[in-house]
Amino acid sequence: MIPFNHLGWIFKTFGSRIYPKEVRQGLYEFIEVLESHSKVLDIGAGTGMMCEFVHAYRDDLFLTAVDPAIGMLKFSPSYVTTYKASAEDLPFNNRHFDCILMGESLHHFRDVDMAIKESTRVLKDKGKLFIYDFNVATFMGKSICRGEKLLGEPGNFFEPEVLKRKLETYGFVVAIKHYGWRYTISAILEEK
Repeated sequence: MIPFNHLGWIFKTFGSRIYPKEVRQGLYEFIEVLESHSKVLDIGAGTGMMCEFVHAYRDDLFLTAVDPAIGMLKFSPSYVTTYKASAEDLPFNNRHFDCILMGESLHHFRDVDMAIKESTRVLKDKGKLFIYDFNVATFMGKSICRGEKLLGEPGNFFEPEVLKRKLETYGFVVAIKHYGWRYTISAILEEK
């Protein structure tokens, strides 16, 4: 298992480099339509890198980050409210958030279906979901998946179309953008 509790400083120092410019631009376009003071949850946030990107573009949103590794969360910016929690057991009321972000975190979740159920529980009707991850159908995506599994991680990587179909079963309307061996999903939760 990757010792994330002891790697926060590395992710804080180098983490932004693994988010290509076009992915960040896609994130900005995704959050642009959020109303002022919308509540945004970053699940599997690590050091809060996705929150930093969001705040750089929109400083009028309420940002919350959850991660099971407190050693990662302690490097989050002060404008982010942090909680030590797993994606499968979120410590929030039903329909609390307007938007959820998952940046390179979905593949670390132990139980992806439970994490999606929890996300739909805390997301408001018509709430938005943004996922950035590696495409396991590509050589690089397969290599990263194998490497993470060797290190004891769950390695729950998906081909984008497979994840799209999974999310649709939970009531999301999904759009995919491909970036070589990476991809993003932009989704809206239909009324529950």
